[in-house]
Amino acid sequence: MKKLFLILCLCVFTGQLWSAPAKKKEVSKEKTATLDVGDWTLPALYLEPEKDEQNELKPVVILVHDMGKSKESFSAFEQDLTSAGFGYFAFDLRGYGSSKNNQDAELTAKKFAKEGENNEFNQMTAEVKEAFAFLKNRKIPAEKVFILGAGLGANLVAKSAADLPEIGGIALISPAANIRDVLSIPSLRKYTGDVLIAAGAGDKKTFLEASIIRNVAFLSSGEGKVTFLTAYDLASHDMMDKYLRPLIMQWLKTPHKPEVKADIGLIDPFAETDLSGIDIEPEG
Repeated sequence: MKKLFLILCLCVFTGQLWSAPAKKKEVSKEKTATLDVGDWTLPALYLEPEKDEQNELKPVVILVHDMGKSKESFSAFEQDLTSAGFGYFAFDLRGYGSSKNNQDAELTAKKFAKEGENNEFNQMTAEVKEAFAFLKNRKIPAEKVFILGAGLGANLVAKSAADLPEIGGIALISPAANIRDVLSIPSLRKYTGDVLIAAGAGDKKTFLEASIIRNVAFLSSGEGKVTFLTAYDLASHDMMDKYLRPLIMQWLKTPHKPEVKADIGLIDPFAETDLSGIDIEPEG
């Protein structure tokens, strides 16, 4: 009898699942695009920003992925941006994802030289700047554009930032001093905008380098313009997805900390007070 009761319950439950109306899938406004940089064609995904209560465009974030990743690696964060009405532009770096070299269809990042100040990895900065040009051509104000990179992408963003001083800010997720000879620190010495830096404490070397990068950014940008986030473990996209997405979203809304006003001078309790003109009734 108990078995029959359980079977009946299961049938009723599953029947409810089968009969439940399917949720209406939200229509995505995401568009496909391409960047043509040199011999490379780079597929991209673009979502236009919404307008705020003042009828001004909300921020747009250029997303630059890590080695071995692609534009799809930001899918979870793209959902956060979409929910907030923000725009984004994610693209495949040369040699990764669905990128294509028009002279050699078989060429991928595995064949790129790992050293050299003008190797293919360093040339990827042109793609970051081309992504910014794409938004500029669509009348997105420069101050509304933020650029976020993870791993190699973080170093590319850092290196490109000095040539894009007018943007809203940059976010560096797991940056290092040197990734494939893409150096992050020299350009950051010239960038004076808002900066977010995030690093996992699990890798001591990378965490130390990120701390140095933070100090360089602080000296260049000044107080209130540098935010440093950390996590216990993981790095790059994994750290961002597991721990940092809400914090990064908050930073995008208020990247610059409010200015701290100077303290009001304290009153010396032992200083002689001028009571002339004030009537004081005697006690008792």
